[in-house]
This record gives sequence, structure tokens and C-alpha cells, in this order.
Amino acid sequence: MLELLIGLVITVAVGVFIIKEYRPTGVLFTAGVLLLLIAGVMGKTLLPDAVTSTGHVATDALEFITYNLRRNGSGLGMQIMLLCGFAAYMTHIGANNMVVKQFSRPLAGIKSPYTLLVAAYLVACLMSLAVSSATGLGVLLMATLFPMMTAMGISRPAAAAVCASPAAIILSPTSGDVVLAAERSGMALDVFAVQTVLPVSLCAIAAMAVTTYFWNKYLDKKHNSPMERVDVSQIEANAPAFYALLPFLPIFGVFIFNGRTIPGLKLDIYTIVILSIVVGALVDFVVNRFDGRKTLVNMESCYQGMADAFKGVVMLLVAAGTFAQGLMAVGAIDALLSMADAAGAGGIALMLLLSALTVAAAIATGSGNAPFYAFVELAPALAGKMGLNPAFLIIPMLQASNLGRTMSPVSGVVVATSGMAGLSPLEVVKRTAVPVVVGLVVVIVGTIVLVPAMP
Repeated sequence: MLELLIGLVITVAVGVFIIKEYRPTGVLFTAGVLLLLIAGVMGKTLLPDAVTSTGHVATDALEFITYNLRRNGSGLGMQIMLLCGFAAYMTHIGANNMVVKQFSRPLAGIKSPYTLLVAAYLVACLMSLAVSSATGLGVLLMATLFPMMTAMGISRPAAAAVCASPAAIILSPTSGDVVLAAERSGMALDVFAVQTVLPVSLCAIAAMAVTTYFWNKYLDKKHNSPMERVDVSQIEANAPAFYALLPFLPIFGVFIFNGRTIPGLKLDIYTIVILSIVVGALVDFVVNRFDGRKTLVNMESCYQGMADAFKGVVMLLVAAGTFAQGLMAVGAIDALLSMADAAGAGGIALMLLLSALTVAAAIATGSGNAPFYAFVELAPALAGKMGLNPAFLIIPMLQASNLGRTMSPVSGVVVATSGMAGLSPLEVVKRTAVPVVVGLVVVIVGTIVLVPAMP
């Protein structure tokens, strides 16, 4: 019981400091090291079996950070850095803007504002395949789809909520969260993303689309929300139209080079992303009339995106892993599991508990990454102890972290979209909250129905 109390107190403290806008990476590192030191003082084992002790508690805590940095920096971390670098490159050369431009054209023929709202939401969800950053996608949609939606008679709060929502459900098989979830589930990326996650995601998106229609219609009528007109012709995208295909290259690659589509030809995600960057650079080289200098300058955005990913995502992943190891080392997770067993809680109860913890942390912190990265480290161990399929626990956590972020008034995507729309973040959250809750319920039910609980 003492172990659980220690874990709970420090976890609450982590949430409080992050809400007060302390840097999540530093907070998680500090909490993780503190937990490891407490575990050492209590005479518990700090390090996993794969790590050799240094002989002292204090340096063992640092040794785990070194081990975690090596493990994530050269493996999963490199995947995330490559993907973020590619995304930054696509944004720099205008390919992501062209995706939005091309997808927005079919919406112009829809007359009903609320039908258009649903169509825009579905198109925005498809765009999340190309733009993995929730905030980046939200800002991109605000600069492009938002003017078109308001021009078609959609209220500003409803349009802003759509721009804030598409990353609430993960579709992209190459997003960092999905890559991590597949690895922790012990499954191949394409099998996990398409056969396991995608059916649940599609059900949730359909439910959220229907809810978005009726919820926004109800709120617009209740608050008499004004409709504004904007000149859609002001939307600009300067890249060639076919650039809209480039952001999807890694996604195509995952399915083409899986060893089954083309027998004998199998590429891992690292090589697929590098190939996508090379193809993008070659296309950019030709479009720029074989101007090698300009092509190489453009590629600098890719390297900068990788550097930003290391600072903002990989180090957060390492910090979250340290925090998770601290919770396990101090015995908090074993105590929690013992309480669940004593209460007769089974796999579904454990899945609900982890999902609730993840979504609550996401709402409190405004981050979709930090809560998932922290709690996903626990799922394989918990699943192993209870004889569960790790994916049964991880899929709801994966979606819950992003759903929670979408109804957090302090999340980057909500703050950015509300600011660009001239609205309060709480006004946008009011629009996203009900569809998000419906989406979370569908994710949980869909996981229970579609994902086997036992391995």
C-alpha cells in the first residue's frame, strides 16, 4: 500500500507541475529518478534484467537513463526523428499545403452547412495521414479549410472545433505513437496499424462524425452562433498539384515493401522513410529546374525537423520511460495490480483503468504524447502478468491520449486553433468534448469486440 501511495503522490505532483507549465521532459525525468532513488532506499531492484548494476543506487538511476537513451535513441527514436524530418520537409516545400488544397475542392459543392461540417471533418481526418502533428495539422486547417467552412455558412466555433479534432483518432500507420504502440505490442507495424487499430479507428471516426453534426447544430441554435462569409479564393498553395501525393509516400511504402506485396522485397520503416525523402528531393530537384543548390537548402528543413523531434519527442520518450521504470521499481504497479486482482478485476477492468488514467493525464497536461509514452511502458508487463494480449490494453490507451488532448483547454492544438479563430479555448473544447467522449466509448467497445483479449 505504501508503494502505491508513493507512486500516486509523485504522479499527481507530475500532473500539477506540468499544468503549471513546467517542461514535461524535465518533470518526468525528475520524477523518474526520484522514484528510482526511493526504490533503491527501500531495497528494491532499480534496473531491468538487461542492465547491469553499477554498484550504487544513485548511479544505477543514471545508468537506466543511459540505457533508455541508447535503446530509444537508436531504435524507435530514430524512426520518430526520420518521420518528423520528412513531415517538416513536406511542409517546407509546400506539399502539405497542397494536400489540403486538393482535398478541400470537393467540399465546395456541398450546400448544407452541417453536412459540409461532417465532410470537412472526414477530409481533415484523412489529412492526418500526411500531417502527423496535431498542432501542425490544426494550424494548417485553420489557414485553409477554416475560411472555406465559414464561407459556406459554418459558425466559427464549429469550424475551429473541426480543425482541432482530426488528430483525435490516429489513422496514420507511420505516426510515432503507432510505431511505439506496435513495438510494445510485439506486432509488425503494418499488421498492428491496419488489421488491429484501423477497424477501431474507423468506427470511432464514424461515430464522432455523426455526433459532430448534431452537437454543433444544437449549440449553434442554442447560442445563436453568427455565420460569417470569407472569400475562399484567398486560399493559396504554390506547389504543383501532384505534390499532394508526396506526404503519403511513407504510407504507400509500408504496404508496398512489406515482403508480401512484392515477394522478397521487404524494407523496414527506416529505409522506407529515407527512400521517401530521397524521392521527394529528386522530385523537388526536377521541379526547381535542376537547381541543386535550392534543393539542398530545402532539405535543411528535414534535418531541422529531425533535430526538433529529438529535442521534443525522443527525449520526452526517454523521460517517460524513466518515469515508468520508477513506478515499476518502487512497486506501485505491482500494488495496483494486486488491488485489481483482490477486487476481482479482469482484463476489461484493467483496460478501462489504463484508458481512464491516460485520458485524464492528457486533459490535464494538454499533451497526447507524454501520457501515452508514460503509461504504454507499463502495458506489456501488466499484460504478461495477467495473460492478456498487449494490444488489448494499448489500443485504447493510444486513442485515449489523443482524444484527451482534443478536449484539453491547454493543449497546443486547441490553443492554436482557438487563437486563430478569435475564440476562447473553452469554447472550442465545448464543441469537441461530446464527440470525443462518444469516440472514446466507441474505441473501448470496439477494442472489446474486435481485438482478442488473449494472445
